[in-house]
Amino acid sequence: MGFGTLIILIVAGLLLLVGTHDLLQKRHAILRNFPIIGHLRYLLEKLGPELRQYIVADNDEERPFNRDQRRWVYATAKKENPYFGFGTDNDVDLPGKVVIKHSAFPAQNNSTEPFLPSAKVLGAWGNRQKAFRPNSIVNISGMSFGSLSGRAIEALNKGSILAGCLHNTGEGGISTHHRHGGELVYQIGTGLFGSRDSEGNFSMNALQATIKESPVKAIEIKLSQGAKPGIGGVLPAKKVTAEIANTRGVPKGVMVKSPPKHTSFSDVEGLINFVEMIATETGLPVGIKAAVGQIDFWVDLANQMHVTRRGPDFISIDGAEGGTGAAPLVFSDSVAYPFRIGFAKVYDIFYRQGLHREITFIGAGKLGYPDTALAAFALGCDMVNVGREAMLAIGCIQAQRCHTGQCPTGVATQSPWLARGLNPNDKSVRAANYVMGLRQEIQRLCQAVGVGHPSLVPESAVEIIDSIGSTVSILEHYGLSSSQKRLEEHDINFLNTL
Repeated sequence: MGFGTLIILIVAGLLLLVGTHDLLQKRHAILRNFPIIGHLRYLLEKLGPELRQYIVADNDEERPFNRDQRRWVYATAKKENPYFGFGTDNDVDLPGKVVIKHSAFPAQNNSTEPFLPSAKVLGAWGNRQKAFRPNSIVNISGMSFGSLSGRAIEALNKGSILAGCLHNTGEGGISTHHRHGGELVYQIGTGLFGSRDSEGNFSMNALQATIKESPVKAIEIKLSQGAKPGIGGVLPAKKVTAEIANTRGVPKGVMVKSPPKHTSFSDVEGLINFVEMIATETGLPVGIKAAVGQIDFWVDLANQMHVTRRGPDFISIDGAEGGTGAAPLVFSDSVAYPFRIGFAKVYDIFYRQGLHREITFIGAGKLGYPDTALAAFALGCDMVNVGREAMLAIGCIQAQRCHTGQCPTGVATQSPWLARGLNPNDKSVRAANYVMGLRQEIQRLCQAVGVGHPSLVPESAVEIIDSIGSTVSILEHYGLSSSQKRLEEHDINFLNTL
């Protein structure tokens, strides 16, 4: 045997060992799905900072999430060092930059609570039988089984148990993958999946059957979402597998259309009646989710809620930045307000009606980072939902192939081969680490500001750099009235006990 042949055999043997290891290990989906060549991704990630200095992009240039943001999520999810060295590489004086003003006398963290609960009781507004105070100010946003793989849903659900947070089902119904013990917010979209009869109309019996066997804590009626506001969706026949058909209550192998609006109501009064009907029959808190477009809807809703003392217990505002749903480019880019602008408009309408202390306000749309989350709380949010950031935590690499079904990490796909690379038990821990890490960083920011909870952050503590290089209060920048006295006295007393 010649020397060259020996070298080839040694290299082939090493590659065989590496490939076998990659296929059998369960920690890295990329390596499991793409043995051997998957290592190139980690090599490029490691050499990325050096390469980008010369030939690619800066740490804060990539979209929708830049390298710094993704690196922070990955490190937090893996419980690695999330610190960055040698100072910031951002331009800190650009217009729109959030400035968090620390106190000369930061607050101390004397809390023994394992979680960071909401300041408000969800469902108190409507005096719901099953009203409760959420344990976490950070919760997992709506992402359906069908959009995400079953293993990804399972990882998020198991992670929500470990993190003590709520898991929104998305509009695709409650699948077996949602039933691992995590507390759920059941979302009812325009397709009514899990709440429809054989003709596609709303069915209270179907709704009761869907929530009976799952730990559903609240129900969310989705009017629209930031990724594709104002349009419905289509699930091709080839994607309607037996499992998805059973979950959504539709025939197997038949194309499913979601209309652009609900068929059970057509105006604000009808929406309020629909909310109250579901709340009465289930005893659960019932809220709405929407991206913000034409403002007259919100004015009418606040007016009628003020007069009748009826309506949604919580309002979840999704910014145009939201992106867990695949959509036509023009709808992703140009329809609906960005989160801060849209949320400020809606919150101010309810503030002027005196309803802001009773309704729970939830924000979504790239709020899965400590600074963006704290800015949302300063505007009036009581909780934030995280979607794509949670996907990053369980392995998403921002390949942006969600709409093709060919997600290389097994997160946003129904391919059994690709999904097999995602280990739900391992990724559930990462999802939990991320949620708990985000909560901890938000709390650290609060303490730096001088308070113990994000709902107590004073309006003067967060400012925005304006177009002339000066700073203004975040409330003034977005045209909000004062948010002082945003909580009822009993909610403030609760926070003081933490």
